[in-house]
Amino acid sequence: MQDYSCWAGNGARRNLPNRSRRLPQGSGQGTRDDALPGIGDLTEIVFAVRFTAFALSWIGPLVTMPQTTRSGLLHSQISDLERCERCERRIGYTFRDKAQLVSALTHASGAQHRLASNERLEFLGDAILGAVVCELLYGLYPDYSEGDLTKIKSVVVSRQTCAKISEALGMQEFLVLGKGMTTHPTVPPSVLADVFESLVAAIYLDGGDAAAREFLHRFIGPEIELAGAGELGGNYKSLLQQLAQRETGSTPTYQLLDEKGPDHSKCFKVSAQVGKMRYQPAWGRNKKEAEQRAARNALAELNHEPVPFPSA
Repeated sequence: MQDYSCWAGNGARRNLPNRSRRLPQGSGQGTRDDALPGIGDLTEIVFAVRFTAFALSWIGPLVTMPQTTRSGLLHSQISDLERCERCERRIGYTFRDKAQLVSALTHASGAQHRLASNERLEFLGDAILGAVVCELLYGLYPDYSEGDLTKIKSVVVSRQTCAKISEALGMQEFLVLGKGMTTHPTVPPSVLADVFESLVAAIYLDGGDAAAREFLHRFIGPEIELAGAGELGGNYKSLLQQLAQRETGSTPTYQLLDEKGPDHSKCFKVSAQVGKMRYQPAWGRNKKEAEQRAARNALAELNHEPVPFPSA
């Protein structure tokens, strides 16, 4: 009996049977090795078949779909990653979990279902925004009454303020919207307000309390100052005008000295001038803010106090 033990323990072949046979005489063909494969050959064949089936189960759908669809899918995945990275640079925060950012940017019209949209994040972000603003106001204005603090808070956490910050950051470039929303020439302010609150929550869930507070301090801090100036009689332009007209009979003017930054996030340098006297300029995120700060600098100089907003 022939020995068909083809494989030793270390995988080396041994005792292979002679599988070649002699062709009939006169055929002129010599010897041909076309016998049935041995056990080792069958093992290799089975492995190859299984591997091929496994590979096709993964790449089959991608290979069989039309070229345009396949290219669109790959392009969409790259575009999503690029959009996230650009958004992170814009807001100054890098997410460890990119899914949090995608959720924050996804409007209900662009989501597969409502729970995949930013509505739940908006709910959480609204609460975080209110709590942080209240704490900031409490520390910044120790002499203000509860009513005064409430007035400022109502302006700072308003939908208008949230929408203004989102628009200044250019969030409309990164939103995931449905087809019905993309036909509008502009993104509604309500959607921009929602995405700002959603970003607050996403940053909180991704980076914790400290990250969310740092984000809010950067973008809400100036709004608190503006709201405080406008709501509580701290309108420094108005105060400077009253003082200038009383003392010199002239009206202050404001000169734009410089501006910097990209279009979506410009800063402006403005100085106040009364008569021939020009006071130290101040930077602001918009012209209104820069003028208020320049007026406050002028008042400080007139009172022989250090300027609160040095431009250097």
